[in-house]
Amino acid sequence: MADSETSTRTTEAGTPPGHARAPAWRRLLPLAVLLAAMVAGYAAGVTDYLSLDAIIRHHDALRSAVADNWLASAAAYLGLYAVAVALSFPGASLITIVGGFLFGAVAGTALTVVAATFGASVIFLAARTSLGGVLRRRAGRFAQRFADGFEDNAFSYLLFLRLVPLFPFWLINVAPALFDVRLGTYVAATALGIVPGTIAYTLVGDGLGGLIAAQERANPGCAEAGTCEVAVGALFTPGLIAAIVALSAAALIPVVVKRWRAARAAS
Repeated sequence: MADSETSTRTTEAGTPPGHARAPAWRRLLPLAVLLAAMVAGYAAGVTDYLSLDAIIRHHDALRSAVADNWLASAAAYLGLYAVAVALSFPGASLITIVGGFLFGAVAGTALTVVAATFGASVIFLAARTSLGGVLRRRAGRFAQRFADGFEDNAFSYLLFLRLVPLFPFWLINVAPALFDVRLGTYVAATALGIVPGTIAYTLVGDGLGGLIAAQERANPGCAEAGTCEVAVGALFTPGLIAAIVALSAAALIPVVVKRWRAARAAS
């Protein structure tokens, strides 16, 4: 009986029975490293470069770099995007637009999905290692809203959360770590779920060059001066938005069907 109680307490604390619990400092180390890197990034003013005006001012230099060495530029983009996601820097949508601008719709989408999935997985693993059990016990009613969905169908629920921007991207990176979602499920749902939004922003970036060129013709020198008025939002067509909404609704179908079957079985 005592052994059973001990096993239960250990399991509730987030450590599998039969395994010694790691020291607190070791469990918190991955998250501490990410937080330290985040603080260093903000202190260095990294976010000052994540603006549309900065991209427009340097668009010629950026495109020249890609033309001169595509592989090195793609590797730099992958690294920058993954770090931005892992450190929860704002401006991921803008970086996605830049990816479309520099690499085109197809390559830009592929690079962004790989980088965003990798960065999200890093913070997922850090949160699960450092705070998974503690946060789940203390999150209370708020956590239960996520727990119910993940227990019904972790893949479909996470896919839905990725498709529909109901919560901040960084929160969806961390939340599954509290509910024993497997890494494989997390990676697959994340990669698939961010595709529609990535395509949308990448297509916007793919058309950004035309908008800059049009502004340059109307107002020569505006790009270098940072006075070009580029309405990126105009490239988000109703059809594109409707497609994303439809995909989001489809992601919930497995969850709805499972609950419907459970209700029928209960009655």
